[in-house]
Amino acid sequence: MSVSSYLLPEELTAADEKREALNYLTEAFAEALLAGVEGDCFAHAALFTAFQELVDTYGEEAVATFAEGLPERIRNGEFTLANRH
Repeated sequence: MSVSSYLLPEELTAADEKREALNYLTEAFAEALLAGVEGDCFAHAALFTAFQELVDTYGEEAVATFAEGLPERIRNGEFTLANRH
C-alpha cells in the first residue's frame, strides 16, 4: 500500500511525494515491459517527459543548468543500482 493511502495530500512531505512518484513510475515501467515495450525506449520516453515537465515548471535555463551536473552524477554511480546495496 502506498504512503498516500495513509496520509491526506497536505500531510505528505516532499520525500513522501518523491517516493510515491517513484513508485508510480516503477509500476508504469514494469507494465510497459510486460506489454513488450523495450526498456531503453521507455526510459527515453520517461526522460523526455520528465524534462518537458521540468522545463514547463522551472524554465529552460534552470533545467539546462541542472542537466549540466548529470554527467558527473552518472559517472559517480548515483544511478547505478548495484551501488544501492
